[in-house]
Amino acid sequence: MKATALHILMPLVLLAASGPAAQADEAPPRAVSQGEATRILDQRGAERLLANKGLTLQWIDWDRRGSADVRREGDVWKLHGTQAEAGGPGRLVLDGTITEIGADYFTFQGRISITNTPDPGRSCSQDKSWHFAITQNRSYYRLREFEWCDALTDYIDIYF
Repeated sequence: MKATALHILMPLVLLAASGPAAQADEAPPRAVSQGEATRILDQRGAERLLANKGLTLQWIDWDRRGSADVRREGDVWKLHGTQAEAGGPGRLVLDGTITEIGADYFTFQGRISITNTPDPGRSCSQDKSWHFAITQNRSYYRLREFEWCDALTDYIDIYF
């Protein structure tokens, strides 16, 4: 075989030996399932979440916080939070699993729902992986997906 033919065939042989190529329609890496242990990469961050001082959505109230219940079920950490508009229909609900806790962030796999705020009839609800982070030395974690439902910017904060 001539050197030029080897030069062309060798990359094909190596490619075939490396196994099947990834398909474009293959699923991305899977998220942590509800039963897998929460990854705690920073103990101080974990303590902040356990001792949190509530949550807010700016449309409901900055001063009157709702509750954010963080509890351990074995090695899995759960988060359930609610804030309700005083004398009105506005509601915020978070419900799911904390998948990872870092020094200045945590990730949450679950549902966030906002209803009837800031406008009556508004309804936003999505189940996915969410990222909360501390920025600019603030005393709260803020949801980093701001416009996940419609054109409005939602600030969801969990205080410590």
